[in-house]
Amino acid sequence: SFITLHCVSVRRRMKMLRFRRASIQSMDEETLCTIRLLDDSEISCSIQRETKGQFLLEHVCNHYNLLERDYFGIRYVDPEKQRHWLEPNKPVVRQMKSQQPYIMCFRVKFYPHEPIKIKEELTRYLLYLQLKRDIYHGRLLCPFAEAAYLGAYIVQAELGDYDPEEHPSDYINDFRLFPKQSLKLERKIMEIHRNELRGQSAAIAELNMLQRSHSLETYGVDPHPCKDFTGSTAFLGFTAIGFVVFQGNKRIHLLKWADVSKLKFEGKTFYVIGIQKEKKLLLTFHTPTPAACKHLWKCGVENKTFYKCMKSSQIKTVSSSNIFFKGSRFRYSGRVAKEVIEASSKIQREQPEVRRAMFGQSRSFNSLSRKNLIMNMEPLVPALPSTNEYEEMATDNGKTLYLHTLTHPKRSEKCKEIPCASMLPTPVDDSQGGVDSIFSSHVQSPARLLRELHADPDIQAQLEAERERDQIYEPTRLAARSPVGRVLSLHLLSSNDRVNACLLSMARFIAVVSGILIVTVPMLLLLLESDIDVSFLHEIRQTPEFEQFHYEYYCPFRRWVLCKVSMAMDNFWSD
Repeated sequence: SFITLHCVSVRRRMKMLRFRRASIQSMDEETLCTIRLLDDSEISCSIQRETKGQFLLEHVCNHYNLLERDYFGIRYVDPEKQRHWLEPNKPVVRQMKSQQPYIMCFRVKFYPHEPIKIKEELTRYLLYLQLKRDIYHGRLLCPFAEAAYLGAYIVQAELGDYDPEEHPSDYINDFRLFPKQSLKLERKIMEIHRNELRGQSAAIAELNMLQRSHSLETYGVDPHPCKDFTGSTAFLGFTAIGFVVFQGNKRIHLLKWADVSKLKFEGKTFYVIGIQKEKKLLLTFHTPTPAACKHLWKCGVENKTFYKCMKSSQIKTVSSSNIFFKGSRFRYSGRVAKEVIEASSKIQREQPEVRRAMFGQSRSFNSLSRKNLIMNMEPLVPALPSTNEYEEMATDNGKTLYLHTLTHPKRSEKCKEIPCASMLPTPVDDSQGGVDSIFSSHVQSPARLLRELHADPDIQAQLEAERERDQIYEPTRLAARSPVGRVLSLHLLSSNDRVNACLLSMARFIAVVSGILIVTVPMLLLLLESDIDVSFLHEIRQTPEFEQFHYEYYCPFRRWVLCKVSMAMDNFWSD
């Protein structure tokens, strides 16, 4: 026995050594990441298994020589077409669910409340590129007059002053600035560009474009599609001011961050709890999937923390629901808006060189319009991932469109033939014979299995007992074969089955109710009657649902019980 135990311990040590060696090798393996920038150029880098998201963000910021980096983030899309922001404190490999190599996008995550307070021209240029993308994809909605000025600023920033010798009468046709660009809008843009913007440098034109964009209602809104309590389609967003709700092109709700007390989600349902006109407000929305709801909740928590908190030391870990279970927990990491502005004001270095994209390389150039665009009206249906695609979300007449830009025209035709949600059977390895090998195997032969079963003594004893039981119940079966007996037996069987099913369901119901009472009654008494001031209990008591239950249901019930008890005691003592 000692030799056996020694051998077992040696085997365990060998397995541990092999596991450690495999884990070391897996840590040494490098993964290629491709990050698409705001001007559609790409940079690549290699990461290891434990590399965190902060490394990729710093890699891109170092590529730009960017100091005001707190406004930016890295976004990726999983195979189910759900977007995510890369969390800086978690390893990249654990967050990504797609196949290697990983493809991500560098985007503006928090839009500055006042773009004029941005210190460096480089940061303003990157924000300008993001807003230009928002305009093109329909996220930054604006009336005709504002659209004409925004388009004119973009043309001035990329072409400079109007020159009749260099610019023909239809030079604006080379730009694709808006989702629906009419001839009337192009003429108005050219008129403003020729007459009002002469002499403005690229940096001044970009700053003026930021200032005009900042005044729009949809500035900084990344629309999240959902359904409200009536079933109508709505788009939720988070801005520097607060939480907004749009239906079509109209803003129907604006709840400032100072009035938002809590954001939470449960499954596909997203809740916004706040105060409006000195009354408590509870807004409920339903998202297409639980993953979309969790992403919406995380975005809300991050925006609320970034714009509302005064210091990063005030940031706390929040949970999705705190009624009985903690649910998902999340904590924003990084500086808040006020700290970012203060740090920007202290920058003393020389302005870095801004490498602007040339006219032919710009996203506004007409070459983009010649690429194939596939509009998927149901972006949340799983589709085959592609390494040549990048995703942008656009709103057009209240509908959400995902635009997949494909670099190969044949690829788009092929993708149209592939169903988006196909249920494929589990693959079988044909090299080992597949399903047929299971039935043709000599070991699994049905005849051999029967012979082995009948040769077993235990099986023989069971068969003998069944024969004796059949002999006992043989007269009953013969009587049941008659018409009257068949009816009586069926009636007895059906009544017995009903009684048994009813008793079983009642037992299950009583067990469930008793279990719920055992758990909930002490918890409710602890919340309602105790003076224990724990943060967890305090947060529950502050929720509007709990306060409504306490004042509208529990207090009247408690007064009724006390009244009945006092009456019973008076009758007892009087007797």
